[in-house]
Amino acid sequence: RHPRLFLCNHFVGEKDISLKEGMWRNEKTVRLSAAICGCGGAFAAAIADNALRWLRARAAAGGAGALWSGRSCALGYGAGGICGRGDMDIEEYIKGVLAAEMPVSFPPEALKAQAVAARTYQVRQMQAAGSRAVLYDVGQAYLSEAEQKEKWGEGYALYAGKIHSAVRATAGEIMTYDGEPILAAFHAQSGGRTEDAAHVWNTAVPYLKSVDSKGDRQAPNNETTVTIAAKALAERLGIADDAAVSVRKRTEAGYVAEVQAGSKIFSGREIRERLGLRSADFTIAKNGDSYIFTVHGYGHGAGMSQYGASFLAEQGKNYHEILRHYYTGISFSILE
Repeated sequence: RHPRLFLCNHFVGEKDISLKEGMWRNEKTVRLSAAICGCGGAFAAAIADNALRWLRARAAAGGAGALWSGRSCALGYGAGGICGRGDMDIEEYIKGVLAAEMPVSFPPEALKAQAVAARTYQVRQMQAAGSRAVLYDVGQAYLSEAEQKEKWGEGYALYAGKIHSAVRATAGEIMTYDGEPILAAFHAQSGGRTEDAAHVWNTAVPYLKSVDSKGDRQAPNNETTVTIAAKALAERLGIADDAAVSVRKRTEAGYVAEVQAGSKIFSGREIRERLGLRSADFTIAKNGDSYIFTVHGYGHGAGMSQYGASFLAEQGKNYHEILRHYYTGISFSILE
């Protein structure tokens, strides 16, 4: 039968990933994904419990879905392992991801950092799915060679060469925490400081803590404004036309934690999603019959900032230093 599909997402970069029964292979992944997916409280718990019942039943029967021990192959990807190979060489796949996910004009060390983050995320998802093949529907953008040629035209040879160098220089390298591939979340740019995952997905992740990213303030369009008529805002939020809307609470990193809208309270993430704002780092000002939202950064704010990585590279940091800055306490391992 077809695996059940829950309308529940978690985010890496700005991409969404549906949580499917077929991805329920690792107990830590299940619990983290259920929380990160954005489904609150009881619903997230129900997903996790249902998934874990299925996992444990498979484990008892000795099936392919048995809970992984965390040790085998080079890095511990279960019986049979995954060693970075499938229908497509994982390194070739990472070239396509890098071409799609980060401006090729960025410094080489930033591109290397993105290559390691992309590879780490892919390996984590292969592990979760029990797959030895590269997965294309796990939330990372990808450009084929033909699409790259169409995108870059006469500059293809130069740009592809830059990407190939970054991938080659980091071949097989991934980030781990407690011996497992990390959730290598990233975003385009912050407002000057990245956000703690606990404030983004309501679950703490030890290596996704808030860190300084002041270089983001120099990024293009770091500050944007959105003007919304008070009546239109009221309709989107389900409040009275004359209800006041203001920021009620911020996180330590400066992102909006709560917004008071009439008698309702929304999270900053909810306001971002309902209004299509670039991030949850914003201010609200009333101007006549309209509200002006001044927004800083672009993305959920957790993990590596791409423009921040570029800034650090320009300051002379290498890709290991960049990644250790954005992912707290991680280690590096090589796939075999």
